[in-house]
Amino acid sequence: MLYNLFYQFRDVWIGFNVLKYITFRALASAVFGFVFSWYVIGKAKGILTSLQFLQVTRDEEDCPALSEWHKSKRTVPTMGGLFIILSLVLSWLLWVDWRSPFLWLGVYVLFHLGLVGLLDDTRKIISQSSRGLSKSAKLINQSIVGVVVGGYLYSQPWFPKTMHFPFFKDITLSLGVYFILWSVLVISATSNAVNLTDGMDGLAIGCVIMTALTYAVLSYVAGNVRIAQYLWVPYVRGAGELSVMCAGIFGVGLGYLWYNAYPAEIFMGDSGALALGGVLGMVALAVKQEWLLVIAGGIFVFEALSVILQVFSFRVFGRRIFKVAPLHHHYQVKGKHEVKVIVRFWIISGILAILALSTLKLR
Repeated sequence: MLYNLFYQFRDVWIGFNVLKYITFRALASAVFGFVFSWYVIGKAKGILTSLQFLQVTRDEEDCPALSEWHKSKRTVPTMGGLFIILSLVLSWLLWVDWRSPFLWLGVYVLFHLGLVGLLDDTRKIISQSSRGLSKSAKLINQSIVGVVVGGYLYSQPWFPKTMHFPFFKDITLSLGVYFILWSVLVISATSNAVNLTDGMDGLAIGCVIMTALTYAVLSYVAGNVRIAQYLWVPYVRGAGELSVMCAGIFGVGLGYLWYNAYPAEIFMGDSGALALGGVLGMVALAVKQEWLLVIAGGIFVFEALSVILQVFSFRVFGRRIFKVAPLHHHYQVKGKHEVKVIVRFWIISGILAILALSTLKLR
């Protein structure tokens, strides 16, 4: 909004000229996002507590230690994801060019998946059980979001409907109309993976912050025709605005982490985790770096795979691979302190982010 309102007056005051720089607006989005989310979420804690919107946890019958750990979280307010979404949308509307289709796609993804998460969180609170919306209901809505995002991008003649691979600069795969199915897979997988990772204080948001920062760089590269050609990555018109959006995720995530760090004072719930995961998937699709999400968001991949392998092994062989799934609980049950698990996962996430960015030259 600030760009659209004031940049036209740059001849009146030269200071408005700074709004044309994506790097400036990205930094401003991050700073504003942090300050606003830090303030709003700080106020939201008391509101959610007074409304008795408290964390509902599951009982692990085969793991008493984990059940006791879960019980200690039941006095912590949840549904903080609503205020993450509020902070993100406001930051984006202030600093992203309103003419960018990526802005409105991002807002749509936040609202749709945020609403799905809200219904899931509300159902858990009302029933006082860990059973919210069914997995099929979540998957259907994630698929709808994927169809909308993929369908819009597919309909744009300027958008490349190709698949690109890390470490290879001249190997591409033309997807055609199958790009829409690819969008469904990417958004659904990322949304669910972030949600599965959200099980310890600060774990998911810390990894989201690092992934968002990685894609802020990738978006800037994809949106600059000279840099994109130099690094042999696909150029996507207008993708630079996605770097402003990713910077907003980074800032808002830090503001939330201020209160979600151990010991957590608030949880985002599914309303935040599903929405943030969906947006990361949308950004990866938009800048044609979907496979890099496997590297940059490697922690999300490990967490999701641990659940898939656990379920498969138990149903087929009657044995569990991990003591508990997702993976972070496995290490906790093995005796690792929660903080140590979280920080080590953050470290791995940071290393993976660096590796993802290094692929820009390792081609």
